[in-house]
Amino acid sequence: MPKTIKIFSPATVANVACGFDVLGFALNSPGDEISMALNGSGSVELRDETPYRLPLSPEKNVTAVALQSMLNALQSKQGFTITFLSKIMPGSGIGSSAASAAAGVFGANELLGCPFTRRQLVEFAMQGERAASGTAHADNVAPALMGGFTLVRSYAPLDVIPIPSPPIFAAVVHPQIEVRTSDSRKILRHEVPIKKAVEQWGNLAGLVAGLFTGDYDLIGRSLHDVIVEPVRALLIPEFYAIKQAALDAGALGCSISGSGPSIFTLSRSEATAQKVALAMRYGFDRVGIENHAFVSSVNKEGVRVVE
Repeated sequence: MPKTIKIFSPATVANVACGFDVLGFALNSPGDEISMALNGSGSVELRDETPYRLPLSPEKNVTAVALQSMLNALQSKQGFTITFLSKIMPGSGIGSSAASAAAGVFGANELLGCPFTRRQLVEFAMQGERAASGTAHADNVAPALMGGFTLVRSYAPLDVIPIPSPPIFAAVVHPQIEVRTSDSRKILRHEVPIKKAVEQWGNLAGLVAGLFTGDYDLIGRSLHDVIVEPVRALLIPEFYAIKQAALDAGALGCSISGSGPSIFTLSRSEATAQKVALAMRYGFDRVGIENHAFVSSVNKEGVRVVE
């Protein structure tokens, strides 16, 4: 077994419009890079080489919390040294905490001889999400660990299902404002009218069916969120104007990535996705909001060893 490894853990888009807390997919970039090494201290030691001043207390760091959950299950006192080399910007809405949590449990699993499957690692990574947002959700950590699109059919017990997809490209634009996941959850309504719930169920079922069958038109018709997006859109300046610009540029659909503020789209081709990204960037540029964009195909592998 190796004693030191370097890991890449991808950004993810959660909810995918109509799948709040149950649907997500992995991107090829950006992502976290960390190095992990076994040590003889019996504790988790953290080092930060990113610009984000990550918490280095093991009780507050999502990577360490997720890793400790895994070590508890193994009844192991093995020590680790973790160095954060590069980081998805926290609060960006593309799975920053999930990438860190997934990287920690995946790397430790590799160093310990792979006692767990990737699917089993999801439960441990969820504890990192609990530390970050107060809720142990899996719609980011599942695709980060397993790759591709994933559906969380159940949380009790946890049942994560890989969803096949046709060639499809995401364009994501991140306005340089921060929306904390914990804050964006506080504004959500706790009761949903049955009419809206039925509409949302239909869209989620249609999106999954479209991904399975490669029906791009069905995917586009289903990428609508009638429950969460109308509330969280209030936190993102110019959201609806930018969404319309993306659709006019040829996107199949457009919505908020995770808790925001990033906005994602899906398109049939990379060329269309590039065009959509430019249209969304222009919308933010027009009102003076600094932003950056990236285009990615769906990452089918998930977190991986790079060294």
